[in-house]
Amino acid sequence: MKIGAMVESFRLGFRGGVEKAASLGVAGIQAFATDGELAPEKMTAEKIRETLDIVKSNGIVFSALCGDFGYSFKDAENNRHYIDKSKRVLDLSLELGCGIVTTHIGHIAEETDPAKIEVLREACRELAEYADSVGAYFAIETGGDKGCVLGPFLDSLGAQGLRVNFDPANLVMCQDDRPEEALKYLGKYVVHTHAKDGIMLKKKVEGKIELDEEAKKHAAMMEMGHKFLEMPLGQGDVNFDVYLPALKSTGFDGFLTIEREVGADPIADISMAVGFLREKIAKFGL
Repeated sequence: MKIGAMVESFRLGFRGGVEKAASLGVAGIQAFATDGELAPEKMTAEKIRETLDIVKSNGIVFSALCGDFGYSFKDAENNRHYIDKSKRVLDLSLELGCGIVTTHIGHIAEETDPAKIEVLREACRELAEYADSVGAYFAIETGGDKGCVLGPFLDSLGAQGLRVNFDPANLVMCQDDRPEEALKYLGKYVVHTHAKDGIMLKKKVEGKIELDEEAKKHAAMMEMGHKFLEMPLGQGDVNFDVYLPALKSTGFDGFLTIEREVGADPIADISMAVGFLREKIAKFGL
């Protein structure tokens, strides 16, 4: 497996993020392509060449693009707009040499209207079929549902172009789902992963008669409306010693892309994460 990093996690802009990632010795980067520097409408042929030159001159590659528009594909009136925008991001991913676009599709299990699920299914089927036609993948990021829900949904599409961006922290933080359990349903679909860690706050405080100081902090965060907390790798509830061997057993040999969305010193956290992953890769022969 290879180590990657999310460019935006460095908070240094695209070129600065690429250069910092390269200085840490990672093999690839993922970048947002919904707006900002890499928005498809801004990516002229010259801009694509310039972007590739920045990446290749630093000795790395794109692991994936992020094409998440914050949209759930359950609104038949608006789906066409976002399906077309998503296809343009996928086209761009091929021009940038990766052919993988990660995104979210919203919740499945929480939806009570069967008609909306069918609207979602049709949108996802169209995206999957388009990806098939160009030899690329849309990768649904885990966290919206448990693996046992997302897996059968993907099975129902009848096309292989919709796969999975496996984020173990999202499963732990948002679904109380064990990554190694989710892989039983999703392993065959994984084409990209995020290396991230975290905790579900409710799980940290419920059932305790006397809360320790750390749990009191979590309880206070819950009162402010927080449901989870992202943490540096190895400090949350993702058991990487169980998860990574389970991931290996699926046959996955792609990128473990570090994503750090919070924290006062993301560069330090990412640097630590690179070392953490290198140790695990060596330990388990990944």
